[in-house]
Amino acid sequence: MRELLRTNDPTLIAFASALLQGEDIDCFQMDVHMSVLEGSIGVLPRRLMVHQRDLFRARAVMVDHEIPVTEDR
Repeated sequence: MRELLRTNDPTLIAFASALLQGEDIDCFQMDVHMSVLEGSIGVLPRRLMVHQRDLFRARAVMVDHEIPVTEDR
């Protein structure tokens, strides 16, 4: 799995997930339950992960909708 998106905005994660599901690209949200540790103030970002084989298409979908993606490191 590769990181596609990292954000503190839960609505952006939901929107991106819906876009990817509409394109038949499987995705997985990580760090969703970290709010228990931080006290629900939204400091820790959530990550949206996709399979390596879907990364190029997933990035294209995000760029088409002007959603910033995580760059490769």
